[in-house]
Amino acid sequence: MVASGVVRKASRVGGRPVKIASLATYVPPRLLTNADLEQMVDTSDEWILKRTGIRERHIVDPGVATSDLGQEASVKAIKNAGLEPDDIGVIVVGTVTPDMFFPSTACLIQHKIGAHRAWGFDLSAACSAFTYSLTTASQMVASGAHEHALVVGADVMSSIIDYTDRSTCILFGDGAGAVVLSAAHPGDGAILDFEHEVDGGGGPALCMPAGGSLRQASHETVDQRLHYVKQDGQAVFKFAVRKTEEISRRVLERNGLTPADLDLFVSHQANRRIIQAATEKLGVHPDKVIINIERFGNTTAATIPLALNDALCSGRLKKGNLVLLASVGAGFTIGTVLLRWGF
Repeated sequence: MVASGVVRKASRVGGRPVKIASLATYVPPRLLTNADLEQMVDTSDEWILKRTGIRERHIVDPGVATSDLGQEASVKAIKNAGLEPDDIGVIVVGTVTPDMFFPSTACLIQHKIGAHRAWGFDLSAACSAFTYSLTTASQMVASGAHEHALVVGADVMSSIIDYTDRSTCILFGDGAGAVVLSAAHPGDGAILDFEHEVDGGGGPALCMPAGGSLRQASHETVDQRLHYVKQDGQAVFKFAVRKTEEISRRVLERNGLTPADLDLFVSHQANRRIIQAATEKLGVHPDKVIINIERFGNTTAATIPLALNDALCSGRLKKGNLVLLASVGAGFTIGTVLLRWGF
């Protein structure tokens, strides 16, 4: 076992230590239950629960955008950190459902929350967007370029889901999470290491085929329903289980740790069976794995902050805990972040 707070110097993290100073989440109040979906497509509550672990998901009302969800989470996260919006130097928004192609969702959130001194940008990595954004923003604080960064993971997946496709419409929900990153002081928790990959060969297995420069919007693309998520579920399942285990083991071994050293494993919440299979292969005890997909579905960039928030509120996440975040998303994108929780 490795003593609390001690990690061997092998990580990729450089510069000054960086901590998660606060966390906040937001989901829209409207629920879409499995019973509701039974009235929309040929499915059943029993089948959905058995195959995915999902009972319900939150869905926005018409006219509510990703920046609106991100604004709600961001305002709370900044307040929870004891800061003002003008204290934020940079905003990184992980999302695959921007309000529009441009301006970026980061620009829209920056304006809505009044972070007048911040610059920012969107980061598109699908379900790995939060881990990618966390790593990216933390390096800016570590370098000394900024004292405080805002990381937002937000998606309105209902805007790109085909509710006549029973294989995908059961999976996704809407939500947002935000964290403030700040320089860590002695005794604080900190981000310890990270590892990321992409495998572009997996692109066709999970994508939205039209709407970009390759297939511009047309009567044909609309008629063929190509502006919605398309997924090869079996291919995604196998890849996600394998890569979650592989990348998690790699970052642990690089830091002289084993799965037994972890206090909490927080996976992207795509499917209960994926999380269970991957953590069983990795050797993480089920009591250390947070799964909350039952209440939210797959909210893409928001799943990890939503899971962290549930763990914090339930007392499963405490100051000093060693935590591993892991994700696999469309692209394929793969990410993991190792950290010591600070509050």
